[in-house]
Amino acid sequence: MSGTDGTSIAKSALLMVSMRWIDRLIGIGSTLILARLLLPDDFGVVAQATLIVGLLGVLTDLGVHIALIQRQDIEQSHWDTAWTIRLIQYGGMTALVLLGAPLAGDYFGDLRVVPVLQVMTLTLVLAGIENIGVIAFQKEMRFAQDFRFMFFRRVAGFVATISLALLWQSYWAMVVGAIAGRLAGVILSYLMHEMRPRLSLVRFGEIFSVSQWALVRSVGDYLDNNLDRLLIGGRTNSAIVGGYTVANEIALMPASEVLAPLNRVLFPAFVRARENLVELKRMFLLAQGVQTLIAIPASVGLSLVAPEAVVVLLGDNWSFAVPFLQVLALTYVVKAIAASAGYVLITMGKIRSNALIVWCQVVVFCALVIGLLPEAGALIIALARLLAAAVGLVITFWFLRQVLGNVTVAEVVKTVGRPLLASALMAVAVITVPQLLATSPSTVLLLKIALGATVYVLAVGLMWLAVGRPDGAERYLGDKVVLAWRRRAAT
Repeated sequence: MSGTDGTSIAKSALLMVSMRWIDRLIGIGSTLILARLLLPDDFGVVAQATLIVGLLGVLTDLGVHIALIQRQDIEQSHWDTAWTIRLIQYGGMTALVLLGAPLAGDYFGDLRVVPVLQVMTLTLVLAGIENIGVIAFQKEMRFAQDFRFMFFRRVAGFVATISLALLWQSYWAMVVGAIAGRLAGVILSYLMHEMRPRLSLVRFGEIFSVSQWALVRSVGDYLDNNLDRLLIGGRTNSAIVGGYTVANEIALMPASEVLAPLNRVLFPAFVRARENLVELKRMFLLAQGVQTLIAIPASVGLSLVAPEAVVVLLGDNWSFAVPFLQVLALTYVVKAIAASAGYVLITMGKIRSNALIVWCQVVVFCALVIGLLPEAGALIIALARLLAAAVGLVITFWFLRQVLGNVTVAEVVKTVGRPLLASALMAVAVITVPQLLATSPSTVLLLKIALGATVYVLAVGLMWLAVGRPDGAERYLGDKVVLAWRRRAAT
């Protein structure tokens, strides 16, 4: 990423990662506080209701945001049509949730889910009327405004949720807090963007031509990310679902909080370079290298410190979730490696290929936990999800080769080889050394983090020097650090 465009992308990526982490810290704080105020069973009730809302959401989602971002010659009529489609989507979801709430209560064996679902329909109504114009923040790479919108919406939900949890000591705090966050989002969306969409379906055909496969992919994505919890909810109890859900949320953090903001920057950047396959290939390899250099050790490290982290951060009541966290963290290592390739496929209009990849993972997962292991518990289900993600990774790069024929397997391996090997060395050190010390969980946690970070940085640096300091993620990040240091020294 050289030149003006590269600098712009780098600054945008750094801005989004930094801001996303600030946003995520609010989410982490909320989870940790609620874990002390509420029980795993409380989390389970809300998680079960959220799973149903999410399932119905993807079944009606036409992915209009993808169509709006991907299309370059866009007019107000496109925005109006997208907003109208979204209104219809969320209106249909609201009706389905109200009708299906009793069935969900029967499936999970917990009637508390029914009123929670019914009240949560308010979040759907609010999501439908939100100003579609805020998507322009991402499309036009105005990421500071994008962050402010998400940040203030999150703060509103956080304050409402924690305040109500202190007052009520009940899972209803999370439900009403979610509604408050959505309401804040609606108000902010109209304050922050001047667009005032109107009812229209004049561009339906154009948007649907792109979004029809986005719908198929969205359903697959939802099942890939949530089918495990749906099955666990039907096979176990609310407490296990709550523990598994919190473990999944924590496991997702290291990879997602690097990948999600970077991908918001890279997607429009990839779109701009799609006519130049040589440049697109260069951007892809560098993006994947940067992402994996950070995301792989973060997720592996979380798996290594899980026993201490759960006890220190959540409390002894949550210790049963440790194995879930360890396996799910490794699952997101695999997903991190495939993230950039998936966005290249979308950029090149291969949304159908992307959908097929996700559905292959769902089929593999279902074959394991429904066909071969119909009585499997939560831990085995988590392991099956890890295996399905590995299969998806292989298929992803097979499709990538069809689109970017100039990308070789060796080039892809080079981008992830050093992070993987350095993470393995980090794991050996972290597993071996702290176990020799009989100290408190908090002390062991800090020691593991310090030791792991030191070993990883040294291992990556030495391997990079040993192979002749080639161009790639290490050089790119190193140059940015040196440049920032020089600018700071100059001031």
